[in-house]
Amino acid sequence: MAHPTSLEIAAQIEELYGAPLSDLEALARQRPPGMLSALLDGFHRLALAEQSIRHTRHRLVELASAAALFGPAEVTHLLDATRRLAESVAVRDAQAATTAAVLSSLGRTDAPATPGADLPLPPPSPAPPLSASVPH
Repeated sequence: MAHPTSLEIAAQIEELYGAPLSDLEALARQRPPGMLSALLDGFHRLALAEQSIRHTRHRLVELASAAALFGPAEVTHLLDATRRLAESVAVRDAQAATTAAVLSSLGRTDAPATPGADLPLPPPSPAPPLSASVPH
């Protein structure tokens, strides 16, 4: 199953919030944690997993091409790199799926034309007791 990349997730976040990622990161640092912070965290975790995949792939290629004969040490390094690659792919897939699902559940809305126009009216306050409003 193909999951979105960190670049695709970044583009979706920018589209949703209508601002560049760098501006959104600055905004998220100024506010209490919320949906924007969670989306940015998902993006960063996804990007880190992708970076780990690239690095580990490169390391595996180096290990495989470095020695014609593998001894116990080389086999151990190959197995470790393979395990790390599998972990990074699992993290990437989980993070991409989760972040994409959250993003697909959100939609950009336009600001109301007049402040408070789309907000429901508060319930009426209860009337004061009759005995309190009649002078004695």
